[in-house]
Amino acid sequence: MKIILEFCANNAHFGTDEIMKRLEQHPDCEVYEYGCLTGCGMCYMTPYALVNGETVEAETASALYDAIIRRIADVKSDNG
Repeated sequence: MKIILEFCANNAHFGTDEIMKRLEQHPDCEVYEYGCLTGCGMCYMTPYALVNGETVEAETASALYDAIIRRIADVKSDNG
């Protein structure tokens, strides 16, 4: 089963649009972009995404990418 990554279009000013493009190439992921993830303003405060419905955030888009990759590895190891 593929890991679902969800991004908020309003969060792109942090550079999340670029990491979203990189993650679209990841074979274990399905990447979606929505106009709003109902984070109630979170998109203006920090780069973030949802990984299988769980919020992953970081200080920069680059750090978010690394955090998402770690979370993907965690999910894969949990699913054996």
